[in-house]
Amino acid sequence: MPVARSRAVGRARAGTRARTEGRVRAGVGRACGAGLLVAALAGCSFFGGGEDGQMVSVFELQPGDCVLSPTDVQAELSELRRVDCDTEHHMEVFARVDFPESDDDDAAQFPGDAGTKAFADGACAEEFADYVGIDFRDSSLWFTYLVPSARSWSEGPDRTVTCFITTTGEPLTGSVAGSRL
Repeated sequence: MPVARSRAVGRARAGTRARTEGRVRAGVGRACGAGLLVAALAGCSFFGGGEDGQMVSVFELQPGDCVLSPTDVQAELSELRRVDCDTEHHMEVFARVDFPESDDDDAAQFPGDAGTKAFADGACAEEFADYVGIDFRDSSLWFTYLVPSARSWSEGPDRTVTCFITTTGEPLTGSVAGSRL
């Protein structure tokens, strides 16, 4: 399995196999800068981040998986630490959505930063209510996502957006599935 490359939007670099494109605030319905996600990915000591859990490939993450932010921010990461959702964690996977396949040669090309962001914004917003039980615009939770980088798109069949639920303050201490938060 190839190591995925990533690039964060903003001044700092972070990510897993994909660019961290943005963070959507429930109730606002618009993408915000990745600065908050980059700060969360910096692995603040506030969240613990010890040796609990198990390192897993970002390609193995599934809805319901809870993860800690990496303690060592790097431009290229291929794994995140998955933990039990009853322990403090930063994000919970709520959906994995594939870019639509097409016979059009142009569609097989990397859609660019704007194209991946637009697709992820819509796809994650659409999946939010099914997982949390309330529309993201009415929720106190935020969502963010990982999208394929140009390199992971071209080197392998990486066409999946991974959607995460997160907060802006306190760590999560349980699953948000069906929580209506």
